[in-house]
Amino acid sequence: MKIVTYSIQTVMKSFWREKWINLLTILSISIGLSLVTTFIMITFNMDSVIQRWAKNFGLVVYLNDNITNEEEKTLERRFSQDVEIAEVKYISKELALKELHATLGENALILKGLQENPLPSSFELRLKSSLLKPELVKHKAEQIETMAGVEEIQYGEKWLSSLYTISKSMKLGAIVIGGAIFIAITFITYSTIKIYFYRRKDEIETLKLLGATRGFIRLPFLLEGLFMGILGGVISSLAIYGIYSFTSLKVVEFLPSIKLFMASLPVQVYILVPLAGAAVSVIGSFIAVGKIRY
Repeated sequence: MKIVTYSIQTVMKSFWREKWINLLTILSISIGLSLVTTFIMITFNMDSVIQRWAKNFGLVVYLNDNITNEEEKTLERRFSQDVEIAEVKYISKELALKELHATLGENALILKGLQENPLPSSFELRLKSSLLKPELVKHKAEQIETMAGVEEIQYGEKWLSSLYTISKSMKLGAIVIGGAIFIAITFITYSTIKIYFYRRKDEIETLKLLGATRGFIRLPFLLEGLFMGILGGVISSLAIYGIYSFTSLKVVEFLPSIKLFMASLPVQVYILVPLAGAAVSVIGSFIAVGKIRY
């Protein structure tokens, strides 16, 4: 306990004595963590938007003109029993024409010359969100297309592929950028602790003469890295939360549509940021004191 107390007191003195270097290091850590968190927030919001859009995504199964009522009922029963399909909606030829009239509005006059209803009956199928991957949807569409009475299937293949690619690229980018910034934070902490070590060389020599162990000498440096990482992470979390709050309260007044693309990060993320800063900084400190011979 005395060792920990001594180490904390040493860290407090060092924080005051080397306040400008400490401040610069803490700000550097907080900026790095803020960049990572911002990218995670953008990725999280993009993924959230894609998931909301995906809920309305489905397959439109157009039926043959000469399909019988029995065949339609058989298809409806198969779709309803399919565990991969979340919702089934039947659109008759008459209902399809009525919806087209409503969509065209004043331009519906162009349909008055039609002698018969040219629209096919169809099923609108909504797949489970866990299956909304381009290859899975394509495979499902190919399966349904082979069924008796099915004429054609439409489901926006290019649109789905684009959304999936964007989501995948954002997640990969978050991992790459996060890894690069964590390495940078480790190097910043490593350099700072190394400077402190050489500035306290006389003090360390005195401790060695008094019989201090390596662990006793190293502990204050490790705690210093820990505190710098935690403080940098706390500043980063507060900054990100402040930016989100400002955007959701003020910017929305001028750009109401931005609310559709905004979702707050889970509370756990704001807690994890200081912990991540602490972990990376301690690693940098550990490498620094481990490489120095004394």
